[in-house]
Amino acid sequence: MKPAKKQERDTQSRLLESACEIFARKGYRDATLAEICEQAGANIAAANYYFRDKETLYTQSWRLSFLRSIETYPPDGGVSPDATPEERLRGRILSVLCRVNDPNSHEFDVLYNELVNPTGLLLEVIRETVDPIRRGLFTLVKELLGANASDLQIQLCQMSIRAQCFDLMMRKRRYQAAPEIRDEFTHPYLDVDIETLADHILRFSLAGIREIRTQINPATDECS
Repeated sequence: MKPAKKQERDTQSRLLESACEIFARKGYRDATLAEICEQAGANIAAANYYFRDKETLYTQSWRLSFLRSIETYPPDGGVSPDATPEERLRGRILSVLCRVNDPNSHEFDVLYNELVNPTGLLLEVIRETVDPIRRGLFTLVKELLGANASDLQIQLCQMSIRAQCFDLMMRKRRYQAAPEIRDEFTHPYLDVDIETLADHILRFSLAGIREIRTQINPATDECS
């Protein structure tokens, strides 16, 4: 017989695992505690005991998915902090693309469902977990743009880089969700490897950054 504490940890873990999968597949509103518990081999009383309610289970399962994804694909892409800014930017781009492309990264399936059918329940946990990564990208873009760049210019460049990465998420989810109508209502799915895509986004982003640097310092900029 398992010790009581071990049994409790096992039950909590199974509930979180089940919640990650079901919320990713069905979204918050269409998922039920009953099916989460059934898949986890637990009862609703246990779910309420460990997580209080469906909302808490939702946020905690997303946090788990996110932390696992970040552990597998660190935000810096494994690039040394002593590398050039361009190399470090590529590392960050590659990290996001790998997370999006990994079928086990349930965080993005949940986020996609949030975009389609918002609940607002993840706002606080996303602020806690994602904002440090955003600040890291902000600092890096500021380094690439130069000391005279305004916060708005930095934020717009940051937004453009992230949007290119997340376009993969939107295309992939649409492609998977409606295979029978994908050719009629979606753009062709880009069948390129992640490394190639990362290189393209990097080149495209650096070209934009060079142009903005020229606007900031028209006479002196020599950004490469």
